[in-house]
Amino acid sequence: MGRDSTNPAPSFSEQHHMVTMVTRWPKIEADGHVISQDGDFVIDGYGDVVFLTAVEIVLYCSSVNAPRMALNVFDHDEYRPPVWKSYLYQLQQEAPHPRRLTCTCEVDNRPKYYGREYHGMVSREEADQLLSVAEGSYLIRESQRQPGTYTLALRFGNQTKNFRLYHDGKHFVGEKRFESIHDLVTDGLITLYIETKAAEYIAKMTINPIYEHIGYTTLNKEPTLKKHLPVCQEVPDGPAPQGERVDEEKGLTSLVRRATLKDNDHATKYEKVHNFKVHTFRGPHWCEYCANFMWGLIAQGVKCADCGLNVHKQCSKMVPNDCKPDLKHVKKVYSCDLTTLVKAHNSKRPMVVDMCIQEIESRGVQSEGLYRISGFSDLIEDVKLAFDRDGEKADISVNVYEDINIITGALKLYFRDLPIPLITYDAYPRFMEAAKITDPDKRLEAHHEALKLLPPAHCETLCYLMAHLKRVTQNDKDNLMNAENLGIVFGPTLMRAPDLDAMTALNDIRYQRQVVETLIKNEDILF
Repeated sequence: MGRDSTNPAPSFSEQHHMVTMVTRWPKIEADGHVISQDGDFVIDGYGDVVFLTAVEIVLYCSSVNAPRMALNVFDHDEYRPPVWKSYLYQLQQEAPHPRRLTCTCEVDNRPKYYGREYHGMVSREEADQLLSVAEGSYLIRESQRQPGTYTLALRFGNQTKNFRLYHDGKHFVGEKRFESIHDLVTDGLITLYIETKAAEYIAKMTINPIYEHIGYTTLNKEPTLKKHLPVCQEVPDGPAPQGERVDEEKGLTSLVRRATLKDNDHATKYEKVHNFKVHTFRGPHWCEYCANFMWGLIAQGVKCADCGLNVHKQCSKMVPNDCKPDLKHVKKVYSCDLTTLVKAHNSKRPMVVDMCIQEIESRGVQSEGLYRISGFSDLIEDVKLAFDRDGEKADISVNVYEDINIITGALKLYFRDLPIPLITYDAYPRFMEAAKITDPDKRLEAHHEALKLLPPAHCETLCYLMAHLKRVTQNDKDNLMNAENLGIVFGPTLMRAPDLDAMTALNDIRYQRQVVETLIKNEDILF
């Protein structure tokens, strides 16, 4: 849902039409409803979470003690908000609670990381008899079949289930790792209960997702949003000043903010996959793809490290490649995926490429040995830190860095630091094949076909760079840098062999040079 919460799970026993939040963010009251400061979601009296989108509300609070707000929303007939489904949340609430069955006698050789739930070497039959007292009861025993290994015996569904138990600083029986046995058992009981009660429901979760209503697809319908964007006006305690408007931009939710951002007129629409990573959500969270509750204590789902989208692990495979990185998640310029960076800044190319090339062409294109001569490494690192810290506000002017080789060094470092090279691993083999073709026309055609394999943001950046390098070669009488020399410099910088042995990678260097040389010389034809 986009907000971590440390509050306990909300009660669903509220009276009809009452609204309860599942967030610890500051709240205000509006029209009899309690709404979060960010206006993300509410829970109604039936226990269903209602998502508030840009089409319904734009909410701004100037401080934690925000004044009462007057909200103008528009016709609900045009759009009905999706409802977050509470069935799996209710099942989690119903799941059996863990009951530790303690051993009343001293047990020799008890591992230091187990407590009184450890019963030593007992048989499956003895464990089954001990655990028959209540659902959710558990104990740990040493295996009789394999001494030195340990088993978690757990009562569920009127049966005793046995799991091989491991410890490597944390306790685990599968992928998830827990600080305590109690947490492991709690999470296990929740998972067993939900997957037993709702197996068919879970299997169909990805059918008819609500992602098209709350995801980027709907939120990017900018003409509609601009036409209907509601006005949020502050209502002070005294008479309201005429014509006073609240700065709406600050009050937009994260999803709404992205929806209302104006696209750069020159920005290309780049496709980007989500960068999902397993995530532990504090407090109740719902999947932003299927609208179902994300159950469990830890690692309930995955979160996109670039845009913050939260979904079930199984739902992540269904989410379209429409990641729109948020600058609060993209915290650096160097060593950041190129497509991620340009989408986060809503630009055609990385700003470091544009700014460095503009600076080089304004004062250094005739400098002897341009790109071949290295600048002072400490100052190149300073430029890198300036871009990471200040982004497009970084000052790389002659007043700060008089030596143009510092700027060329920073540009080359940017390309070397890319996690996926400018000429990507996927396209690398095709470029190598193209470089080995002897017929000039066929070689040029092969390069043209190889360029089609590059992601749009990579291709756009490569085009801009090659046009710049061609202008550098037009001053080769002064800078002594022709296309061949620049190919030697930029070949290994723009291309890296994907998992090749050292000898093969060494042999590829001359072909890398030839690829860059061909791209520079034929920049006007290939791009």
